[in-house]
Amino acid sequence: MTQTIAVFGGTGFLGRRVVVHLLNHGFSVRAASRHPMSGKVVFRDMPSGLELVRADIGDDASISATVAGVFGVVNAVSLYLERSTQTFHAVHVDAAAQLAKCSRESGVARLVHISGIGADATSSSRYIRSRGQGENAVRTELPAATIIRPAVMFGPDDAFLIPLAGLLRKFPVFPMFGGGQTMLQPAYVEDVGEAIARVLEAPQPAAVYELAGPRVYSYRGLLETVSNRLGVRRMLLPVPFAIWQTVASFAERLPQPPVTRNQIELMRLDNVASPGSSGFSELGIEPDGIEAALAER
Repeated sequence: MTQTIAVFGGTGFLGRRVVVHLLNHGFSVRAASRHPMSGKVVFRDMPSGLELVRADIGDDASISATVAGVFGVVNAVSLYLERSTQTFHAVHVDAAAQLAKCSRESGVARLVHISGIGADATSSSRYIRSRGQGENAVRTELPAATIIRPAVMFGPDDAFLIPLAGLLRKFPVFPMFGGGQTMLQPAYVEDVGEAIARVLEAPQPAAVYELAGPRVYSYRGLLETVSNRLGVRRMLLPVPFAIWQTVASFAERLPQPPVTRNQIELMRLDNVASPGSSGFSELGIEPDGIEAALAER
């Protein structure tokens, strides 16, 4: 009998990859989002085994209806900019806890909660703190939940590597976050999607996986690598984080801000897998580096 996985945030950047990899592994998938019609664009051929459902992770009734009768649940919902009642705490903590509670009450066998490398319940950053508190809240409701912490992800339609490549193509002078010393270990989004599918198949998955790519870069080193791949020479200009915070505070007033204060806070911290943590290798995956994505540019 085919097992069903409910993927909340199933039409998002990571969520839609998770859906496809789950289908490839023989699961049927209930892709849940507030705007399920967008799924007909994302999944143009509507593969067999896929069901698009309307669900709001902040609404108990729709959560319960979505998780009813499923084998597993993936919470791939995330928020990068607060608007009105859509706060980091509301989405990453309160809603995540409620999803875990409904999953437990419905007898769901597996819950995979997507967090992020660097999640810290004691951080001064609201975003980073909410990620850490969200992990704790999920574990309180469902101790057997698996936490997935990806590094910053890249892919064809990402908000990280592809925009960087586009800007480096255009501008001879590129403003860096700080001095460019933040360490990054980017992960390919398809690898992360495959890892989540394998976690749901695993007889005894680890409690936490930190999923990071094969190479660690300084931010400056990453920009230089991308520039070299594009065949351009660029002047990298250090810009203090304090200035970036001011720029971001104004940018957030735009409908589609190019940079947010949350992103600036994240760029202050290294984004590298912890030594000894379970990761891609424990799932039999050899992760791709950024070269694969840049080769398509």
